[in-house]
Parts: sequence; C-alpha cells; structure tokens
Amino acid sequence: CWAPLHYCIDNAIHTFAGVQLREACANLMAAQGHPEPTAQAKVTDAYNLPARYVIHTVGPIADGRPTDTHRRQLTECYQAGAGLASIAFCCISTGVFGFPQAEASSIAVATVRRWLDEHPDASMTVVFNVFSETDEHLYRPLLGL
Repeated sequence: CWAPLHYCIDNAIHTFAGVQLREACANLMAAQGHPEPTAQAKVTDAYNLPARYVIHTVGPIADGRPTDTHRRQLTECYQAGAGLASIAFCCISTGVFGFPQAEASSIAVATVRRWLDEHPDASMTVVFNVFSETDEHLYRPLLGL
C-alpha cells in the first residue's frame, strides 16, 4: 500500500510484523534499484508474525476496470509459494488497486485449485485470509462453505 496509515491488509501485515519488515522491504527495493514489477514475488522473514516468511507481491492496479493483462497478472500473484507446507493469501489488489472483489476472489480460488490439482502430491494448507465481511461472503461459496 502506498497510503501511510491506510486501513488495509498490507499495512496491517507490516504493522504487526514490526519495523524490521519495513526495513527488510526498503533494503530489497534499494538493492534492486527499481520498483517491484507486478506479479513478481519477494520473500522476507516474518519477524513478529506467527509465520516464518512473508511473500510479497505487487498486484495489478485495475482501477475498477480489469483487463485481460490484469487478470493474468493477478493469477500469477497466486502462484507464489510452491514447495511450502502452508500459505495464507490476502485479497490481492482488491483495495486501493481497485480490482473488483468478486472477480478477484474467483481468480484466487480457481488459481489455487488448479495448482493443487496439478500437484496432487503437494501437501499444502492454503488459507484465504479475508479482510472484510464482504470478502468472507465472496469466498465462502467459492470454497463450498
């Protein structure tokens, strides 16, 4: 998130992980010398979070009108994490980046299901960490809950 003090999951993650996470991200960005491209992933320690790592990805900026390129990029964001025992995904790009929540949740669930189907030997727990009641109401039927 580019908005300081904005009430979003990105700022929540950084807040609860501690200042070390912001420093790690700043160091990664300085070392690469350019903004992170959309749909790429970087990994940092999780610091004060109850996890080992945080996987960072920049979702597409759709401004409420996603294109096929935005859809492809969002799909790529949900392909990070191969080889992990568990992963939690937040609702990528549905905040200030303006990807419509209903379409984004469908892409997220379909992408993860497809990956799990293609890797039947993978023993991975996947959590969709929703941020709002609206998100929860969108994900529940997609997950058969």
